[in-house]
Amino acid sequence: MSPIQKYAIGAGIAVLVSMIFLPGWVTLLVVLGVIGAPVVGYLMLDPSQRERLKRARRRGIGR
Repeated sequence: MSPIQKYAIGAGIAVLVSMIFLPGWVTLLVVLGVIGAPVVGYLMLDPSQRERLKRARRRGIGR
């Protein structure tokens, strides 16, 4: 299982648990945090770091 799949499963579980135990607006904050954190982290990278990350994903580091 790839790291991206693990992240997606963990995010789904976090959202489901928050939907069951927390009020609606808190669930919305959890969803925004789960989606927003990686996006903000990616956007904070320099263009050269983004390119290095793209190359690493294509190459499949760790295989």
